[in-house]
Amino acid sequence: MPPFPPLPRLPLFAFCLALAGPLCAQEAAPVPAPAVAAETVAAPAERQAPTLEPFLATYEALYQGKPAGSATMQLVRGDGPGRWRIDLTIHGERGIAGLARLNLQQSTVFDLHDGQYRPLTQATARKAMLFGKEVSGVYDWSTMQAHWQGDLKKERRRPLPLQAGDMSALLINLAIMRDAVPGATLNYRMVDLGRARDYVYQAAGEPEIMAVGDMSYDALRVARTSSDGDQTVLWVASGVPTPIRILQRKDGEDEIDLRLVEYRGV
Repeated sequence: MPPFPPLPRLPLFAFCLALAGPLCAQEAAPVPAPAVAAETVAAPAERQAPTLEPFLATYEALYQGKPAGSATMQLVRGDGPGRWRIDLTIHGERGIAGLARLNLQQSTVFDLHDGQYRPLTQATARKAMLFGKEVSGVYDWSTMQAHWQGDLKKERRRPLPLQAGDMSALLINLAIMRDAVPGATLNYRMVDLGRARDYVYQAAGEPEIMAVGDMSYDALRVARTSSDGDQTVLWVASGVPTPIRILQRKDGEDEIDLRLVEYRGV
């Protein structure tokens, strides 16, 4: 896409890898949220890990501090007993992303195995005015190999050995929501888009106040710093099934920023 600079990635929700799938049209009553006035918030003794329940969340997407579009994340029951699907979709509506008509989608079908989120299939689509790419993957746990096909380099289409506990990028997000407690060090192995990487996240010692619209939450900061110094930060709050905010910082500056607008049970 020559007229536009390349868009940077989010390791968990890449701006060039978002997830797709039909979003639920039905709107249920808003899920109760632990919102209180900021000056009266007291840090809870222990954060309650969320259970898997269908939800639909809407985010405002910013790029370098400026509005760039919107994003939705949803968790729905999959086709088949014990199966789930998590989807993320990002729509470029303003700035560079809007000019390029950028739409990014990613989806992971998974089940629960020995208490772990186990990916089964993965699909990624990136569409814009001047280009389009699609990738799909299968996690074959009977042979302990993952396979990808589509618009990937040849070396990333080779079978990739799986290890127990491997997850897609989206499932790591759910795992952080499940595992994050004050002071915890979280270790995950991401197998996605034909490559495997070890991710280490560090949770803050105590929650901080995070404002979302006219509400405030006790939110726990969970951060990962890559070898080149770039940082990904998530804020998670008790009783909320999705991150309050997801921020990628590059060279010490805010780059990609997803901020929760609302979430609903579906």
